[in-house]
Amino acid sequence: MNKTYIPKKNKHSSWYLIDAKNQTLGRICTNIASILKGKNNSSYTPNLINNAHIIIINASCVKVSGEKQSQKIYYRHSGRPGSLKKENFEQLQKRIPNRIIEKAVKGMLPKNILGRKLFTHLKVYSGALHPHKAQNPKILSLN
Repeated sequence: MNKTYIPKKNKHSSWYLIDAKNQTLGRICTNIASILKGKNNSSYTPNLINNAHIIIINASCVKVSGEKQSQKIYYRHSGRPGSLKKENFEQLQKRIPNRIIEKAVKGMLPKNILGRKLFTHLKVYSGALHPHKAQNPKILSLN
């Protein structure tokens, strides 16, 4: 009788540093989502939380292709009647550049408790400075 192999929970967390400068939004976010899910590991299990933490720097320098700079629209709603707010990519990049990457990655993660927990492992910073130097992150180049 064959037994199903279930990997043990890895207590060691790995930290990755990704520079988003001059990177395309969709391409960088798909790579981030797959690393957060643990698809880069040989012992990938879809129902287990991967202990990978990702730090994104230079989020304000991320690019989009084509006319998305002015045509891509982000919506937010406070829940009160008539309070739907619209903002295009350009305006949001000037106001809160971190939210662009956060929204894109969150949309690529599972829509359940696991996805919400994985999202907490993502740290996005608009500049080159970050407070996670003590974790000694591995620098990833996603080209």
